[in-house]
Formats: sequence, structure tokens, C-alpha cells
Amino acid sequence: MDPSTSAPPDGGTAVEEAPAGPPQEDRRARIARYVALFAMPFLMVTMMYATYMGTMHSPTPRDLPVAVVGAGPAAEQLAEGLEEASGGGVEARLVATEGAAVGLLKDRDVAGALLPPTGAGGTATIYTANAAGASQAGTVQQLLAPVAVENDWRTTVKDVAPLADGDMSGTAVLFAGMGMMLAGYVPLSLMTMSLPYLLRLRRFLPLALGWSAVTSTVIWTILGPVVGAVDGHYLHFLGVGVLSTGAVALAQLLFTKLVGPLAVLFGMLLWVVFGMPSSGLSLSIHTMPGFFQFLHGVLPLPAAGGALRSLLYFDGRGLGSHLLTLAVWAVAAFALCLLKERRSGHAIPAAPAVTGPGEPLPALAGGPVRAPRTRYVAAVLFPLSILVAVVGLMGASMHKPEVRDMPVAVVGTTQEQARQAVAGLEPSLGAMFDLRPVDSVQEARAQLTDQRVAGAYVLPAAPSGGAELLTASAAGPSQQTILRTVFQQVAEGQGVALETKDVRPLTEDDTMGSNSLYVAMSWIMAGFLIMAVLRGGAPELRRFRQFLPLLAGWAAGMAVWLWFLFDVLIGAVNGHAAVLIGAGAATIFCVALAAGAFTRTVGLAAIVPVMVVLMLLGVPASGGGLPISMVPEVFRLLQDVLPLPAAVDIARSLVYFDGTGIGGNLLTVAAWGGAGLVLNLLADLWLAHRARQGKGIPAEVPRAGAPGPAARAEAEEQREEAALAGSAAS
Repeated sequence: MDPSTSAPPDGGTAVEEAPAGPPQEDRRARIARYVALFAMPFLMVTMMYATYMGTMHSPTPRDLPVAVVGAGPAAEQLAEGLEEASGGGVEARLVATEGAAVGLLKDRDVAGALLPPTGAGGTATIYTANAAGASQAGTVQQLLAPVAVENDWRTTVKDVAPLADGDMSGTAVLFAGMGMMLAGYVPLSLMTMSLPYLLRLRRFLPLALGWSAVTSTVIWTILGPVVGAVDGHYLHFLGVGVLSTGAVALAQLLFTKLVGPLAVLFGMLLWVVFGMPSSGLSLSIHTMPGFFQFLHGVLPLPAAGGALRSLLYFDGRGLGSHLLTLAVWAVAAFALCLLKERRSGHAIPAAPAVTGPGEPLPALAGGPVRAPRTRYVAAVLFPLSILVAVVGLMGASMHKPEVRDMPVAVVGTTQEQARQAVAGLEPSLGAMFDLRPVDSVQEARAQLTDQRVAGAYVLPAAPSGGAELLTASAAGPSQQTILRTVFQQVAEGQGVALETKDVRPLTEDDTMGSNSLYVAMSWIMAGFLIMAVLRGGAPELRRFRQFLPLLAGWAAGMAVWLWFLFDVLIGAVNGHAAVLIGAGAATIFCVALAAGAFTRTVGLAAIVPVMVVLMLLGVPASGGGLPISMVPEVFRLLQDVLPLPAAVDIARSLVYFDGTGIGGNLLTVAAWGGAGLVLNLLADLWLAHRARQGKGIPAEVPRAGAPGPAARAEAEEQREEAALAGSAAS
């Protein structure tokens, strides 16, 4: 008897039973699923930017180890005075000889060294190692130089481990380490739902080894031959990369076996959120809170970065401890994965229970069922494209910052005097600065406040007078440092004294000038991440009108939360609450509209280009990290186009520049939202047309009383939405 039919008890005609469909989702389960979907991007954004803002908005030296060369009471007194003057920022260590101090510096046991002169009024030597961190070397100079001034010593600085010419910012190691972390944990988020049978340890281990070797080669190729930040050292990158990526991949596999898809949160927290501030690759680890100083010797990113630094710049000194850290992660994760499989089998929580490629599964979450070959390709290309985008774009834009056409006003008592001064300065400064003659200090200040110029050099008003340099550290402390250095030399060449005035100083809660960048990045990330999560976890949402109220509520709620987080809880962004919340809500909403137009039509594969355009291209174009005059020309062209630079300038202008220019930036954000709105409406039409074509709905005019094609398509889509919801629940 055909199991699909059955005969009634009274012997009547058999009726055909409806085939079993996916399990239906009740209202409570649907609500729980949506809560989980919104919780995922909320936690991601909160974890990342609460940590970054909390640790990096106002870094303060804590027990920075510094060697003082000398012996006896005088040297001891110098060391004690150094510690007292720093207020606990320095931990001074006496060493007997200059060679011993340099050795400690190369071993990275100390961050700097001070060699006092042999006699009064002599020259003291400050030793640094830029390869151990350019920001750390700068901090050492800031702490040691005042001691020399107090003792009437002249100073000279010696760099015992200089950076390579192709990596003047010291960021090549940072982006290499980040790339290795991404290569280790991103593929697992795809494989959990599309290729779960490959997560058995005996299958996963050879794949992880091959993947680690390939991605390490890709990272070296980008930073070496393509970008030019690294010269040679391929085998070093290969060895460190295989160990680092393999260790992270095995640890992420363990998390996946324990908590399933939620492992992405654990991976992001450990490898990226905690890994960055504890790595010492961006800011000195001695400026981080104690918890992150502890993690510095524990997590893989600090170990990977430290190993690469040892091999590239320090002849392998200190390499063993970093390799040991990575090996412990790899061995421990392997052993625990093996134990988990032997005790409870190969099942992964919330993952499809399949044992081979024959089962129909999507390549990306929320997408259609794909053949095994397509799933394999997606599992390789999706994380590889993210890796190439992050390492390539960030490395290319920041590895060798050079000042080009930085706008500077030259102020004279008359326009003619200012023009003559510009003509005299251009032969030596013309490549670096765009010098603009101005005939009044008031006009120069106005241009500085409007951010039309980076600084203003005020010529002496009288033959015996001094020059003045007007700067705005709120527009970027590195920009201010460049101006001070160059125009101090200009003033010395003119035989005049130079007084520097910071007309728009940074606050004590934003000593790095990075707060506006983190605020803006949190808005942008909240915008595109919600569309990625809804596309993967709520595929039944097909019409724009279904998304609209969800996005509006998300934008408003996240804007309020991020303001509360940054202002009230962390205390890094003060004041302007109403405007910041409004601007944040508008930015999140408009970015979500723009991102949604592509995730709805292309699927999760659109996340990579969306992330590149909205986030990765926007960081160097924003001037929030490096001044815009120090990045390649292509990023300057994007400054007035992309939403992230607009959002950065909104946050910066509100806090420091009286809201100047905020209208134009809001218009840029609104333009992205308007374009997203139009594209979403067009996506509705296209998706409806594709649904009708796929169902073979005839285009002829329906008979009287019969439902038309649109009505039939509507009913069919409603049935499909219920089925998709049931599939998502299961």
C-alpha cells in the first residue's frame, strides 16, 4: 500500500495525505529567535567598541620599564627622581653599562634606556627601539626628555632597532597578526552550518594545516611583494603563520564543538576584542590596564605579533616564549577536541546532523541549498576575501605614511608679506604642505576651526619678535607633532623663537584623538551587521516593509545604548547627548538601508564588498587614525563620499569644533540612506518578479473571479515564509 494514501474506516475512497513539511514555528519560538538575532550584533558591537574605547581612549603609562645606566648614589637618585616625576608611569632599573641597557632593550625587557652625561651640562642619550612599537618609543621620549631638561642636559636619541623603510608606521606586524587570527576563526563560522562533517578532528587537522600554509603565504605576498612593507622573510611568515593560524583554528574548533554557532562570539572576544589591546602591536602594553597586560603573555595575537617582531627586527631574540604560547594553545585545543569526540561523539550543538556531503545544505546561512562543490568554494573564498581585504587595504593605506599637501596657513601682517613668505618656503616645504597666504590671525583661526587648514604659521609682527604656530590637536595629535617638528626647524632657520598654541586641544578623556573614530565605527558596524544577521537568521523576511520597523527600532536603540556606553559608563565622550544620539540613529539606519539592498539580493556573499566599502575603505579616508594628508590619494578622494568619514567628522565636530560642517556630513549619510531606500524598493520588485518566474506564474489576464498572478504569488510567498521560518527554527 502506498504510504502516502490511506483508506477511511468506512471503506470510502482513499485520500492523499499532505507531505510532511519543515517543523512549524510557534509564536514563542519565533520571538526567541528574533531576540537571539538582535542579541548577536548587539554583543559583537558592544564587546568590540567597549573594549577598544575603554582601553585606548586615554592610555596612561603604568610601570613602563626603563633602564638607567650608572651606579652609586647619583644614579640611584636619578632613577628615583624619574619614577617620582612620572607619577608611577616609569619603573626605573639601574644597569651597569651602556651595552647591558641596549641588550635589555633588544630583548624587550625594557622599553627604553637613559644614559646620563659624564659631566654637568653634557649630552644625555635616550635609547629607544621603534621596532618594538613606535608609540612606545614616543612615550619613552616624552617621559625621559623632561628629566634631561631638569638637569640642564642636552639630549640625543638613538634607535637601536629601527623599522624598515617600507614599514615606517610599524603596522605590518599588526596586520599580519590580525590576518592570521581571521584566517584561524572565520572559516569555522561557515563550516558549522554548511560543512559540519569536516569538523571531525581527523578530517579537520590536515585541512587546517594546508589552510594555514596558504593563508600565511597570502599574507606575506600582500605585505611583501604587493605592498612593500616587508622585505623577504617568507619562511618566517610561513612558520609563524602555520603555528598561529593552526592554534586559533583548533581552539575555535573546540569552542564550536562545545557551543555550536555561538562559538563566533567566543572567537571574536578572544582573538580580536581582547587580542588587540593586549597585543602591544598598536599601543604599548605598558599603557593598558593590568588585565590586558596579563593577557599579553597568554593570547595568540600577542604571541604571533611578538614572534614576527623577533624574527623581522631582533634577530630572533625572545622568539621561544612566543612560540611556546602558540604551541600550548595548539596542543591543548587538540587534546580537548580529541577528548570531546571520544566522550560525546561528533555532534555539534545546533548544527545539521550530517555525516557526508550528500545532505542538502546552504553554502551561506539563510541561502539556498547548494551542491558540495559550491559549499567548499564558499568556505574558502568567503574568509579568504575578508583576509585579503583587511590585510591589503589596511596595510596599503598605513604602512608608509608620508605627508603630502597638508594645508597650512602662513599669516603675515599683510597679504603681500604672507605671499612672499609662502614663495620662500615652497621650495623646501612645497611637497609636504599646501601653503596658503593669510593676512590675519583671526582668519587663520577661523580656517583652523573649520578644519580647512591643519595649522597656521604666524610670521613675526616685528623684526625682533617671535613666530607663532597655531595647531589643533583635536584634528589629530600626529598631525600636530609633524607641524611642530617642521616649523620649529623653519623658525630656527629664520633665526626667531617659536611659540606653539593649541587652539583646539584634546580632552583628558581622548588623549589619542581616537574617540571620534571608535564612535563612528560602532555606528557603521551596527548598521551593516544587523542586515547580515537578519539575512542569515530570518530568511522569511523578504519585503522592505518587513525590515523597515525593525531597522528603525534597532537604529534608535543602538544609538542610545552606544551613547550611554561611551559617555556614562566609560566616560570617554562627554556632552552633546541629543545630537550624538540623533546622528548615531540616522547613521545606523542609513547604513542598514544601504547594506540591506545588497544582502537581500545577493545574500551573505555581499557582506565582504559591503564591509570593504562601508568600513575598510572608510578608516584611512576618515582621518581618524592617520591624518588624511598622510594616506594615498585615492583615500582622500573618498573622504567626502563614504559614510564613515562623515560619521567621524560628525562626532569630532560636535565635541571639538562647535558642530562646524555637521550639516554637510549628515547630508552625506542621508544620501547613502536615500540610495539604500530606492535600491530596496527596486529589490522588492526584482525579488517578486523572480519569485513569479520561478513558480511559472502565467502573465495572461485571469478569468473573472479567479485570483490573478500577483495574488497567487502573494499567497505562495506567505506559504514559503512560514516554511522558511520553520526551517530557521529547526
